[in-house]
Amino acid sequence: MGALLNVILPVFLVLGFGYVAVWKGFFNDAGVDGLMKFAQSFAIPCLLFQAISTLDLGQSFDAALLTSYYAGALAGFTVGFAGAKFIFGRSNEDSVALGFIGLFSNSLLLGLPITEQAYGSDALTSNYAIIAIHTPFCYAVGIIAMETVRNAGGAISALPAKVLSAMFKNAIILGITLGFAVNLSGLVIPAAIMSALDVVSQAALPAALFGLGGVLYRYRPEGDLRTIGFIVVVSLGVHPVVTYALTQALDVPTDGVRSAVITSAMAPGINVYVFANMYGTARRVAASAVLFGTLFCILTTWIWLSVLP
Repeated sequence: MGALLNVILPVFLVLGFGYVAVWKGFFNDAGVDGLMKFAQSFAIPCLLFQAISTLDLGQSFDAALLTSYYAGALAGFTVGFAGAKFIFGRSNEDSVALGFIGLFSNSLLLGLPITEQAYGSDALTSNYAIIAIHTPFCYAVGIIAMETVRNAGGAISALPAKVLSAMFKNAIILGITLGFAVNLSGLVIPAAIMSALDVVSQAALPAALFGLGGVLYRYRPEGDLRTIGFIVVVSLGVHPVVTYALTQALDVPTDGVRSAVITSAMAPGINVYVFANMYGTARRVAASAVLFGTLFCILTTWIWLSVLP
């Protein structure tokens, strides 16, 4: 148990420091916004660019691994959408936003550091393979679903342009795309540039975790507790259970099982609020799901680390 706490607590303590700093007024909203802007628009894209530009694509992109993870993600989206629509009577747009919460795990800010704490930096190859298509895949699913329900009965010819436009405004997707371009082209990046990228990359996860704590304080829950509880259970339960079952059925190697299950078991990422805010729907539920999901994730992560080899 002590070893597990040593894996989980450092990550959540950094997040907690950010929460307390904003709560007590040592760090204001402008500071949080600036820190998250730095992390999400600069440091994390640099981290992903470095990782993907040097990734062994043939070894890392295992079909069974990716099928296990993303089938679990789609299961979370489907159950979240159906529950919101048929149990809670939410509108189609609200239901898509809630489904997105069940789809989008915090693969970067929680999945990476917890996997690294538990299994070491050498165990992150499968994490990077998942992350390489995580944001593009999830946003594509969410945007296609949302634009479809909003445009019911209308022409779908404009849908691909809307999806691509929304996706490629995201700095993380640009970092991933450039990483693939360098990897596939064999382009050699000068050592000085890679060293500079390394300096920025090292700040990515600590800055993002601290900033996320401040974001969670800002979006405290107000009502809709039954709906919030339902979608948190979907996010922390359906996604990792389906993913784990598929990794066993498809005989995914141990390192891949660890990365896929830990990533799928993470709380909803702050992008679920970004997505809800982008469409002006279910924002309170999305923000509260991030907060409660992150809190309960401490317990569920401990359980999964106990189960995994």
